[in-house]
Amino acid sequence: MNSISPNLNLMIKACEKASRVIIRDFGELENLQVSKKGPKDFVTKTDKRVEKILIEELSKTKKNFSFISEETGKINNKNKDAFWIIDPIDGTTNFLHGIPHFAISIALKIKDEIIIGLIFDPIKNEIFYAEKNNGSFFNNNRIRVSKKSNIDECLFASNNDGVKSIYPKLNLRNTGCAALDLAYVACGRLDGYFHNKINLWDIAAGKLLIEEAGGKVNDINNFRINKINIRAANPNIYEKMLKKLDNF
Repeated sequence: MNSISPNLNLMIKACEKASRVIIRDFGELENLQVSKKGPKDFVTKTDKRVEKILIEELSKTKKNFSFISEETGKINNKNKDAFWIIDPIDGTTNFLHGIPHFAISIALKIKDEIIIGLIFDPIKNEIFYAEKNNGSFFNNNRIRVSKKSNIDECLFASNNDGVKSIYPKLNLRNTGCAALDLAYVACGRLDGYFHNKINLWDIAAGKLLIEEAGGKVNDINNFRINKINIRAANPNIYEKMLKKLDNF
């Protein structure tokens, strides 16, 4: 196993603890499909519970760090230069429908730079992580973006709008989980990803993962945190992808 920083270790431990709640609740969804209250409330509860665990765990040794989270928004603590950026469950619609494709996403941003990213898929037990200038890893093995240069052989992911407006220019998937889409670009399962008006917590970890795996990602710092247009791909097809996205 490669050596990891105490902060990344803390993030992994937090994810492992939170994932137990996710796995248990996901297993109970089937019984819920028939209940009056309905699965939607249940998933919201799971989301909030997972967020609570993550915040508690991350605060254990870093009491002063601030938070940006999907559920709660900004939590300003003493240290306003250091932010944990959290998405407790990215892919809640998949979760809601019993589709095992969702993930916990955590990034650590110091000043204006994302220095650690972690994406954890609890059902497939796949963990993707990266530290600034230290490479990207999948289940402890070093990963690289794909080497493909022929855009027709490539597979991309986006959201509904992307699929509607760019198809059939590109071979596309809309998986419902941005965090895993980005992790998949980092490890070469996908070749590129694009999305408009996406939230920082959906992409913060994935951006670093792709860059540390040798991929290219546009600068996201000039966007509002809930209105980011992201473009990411292996370096051989990045510019070709942008050309296809001219009007997107």
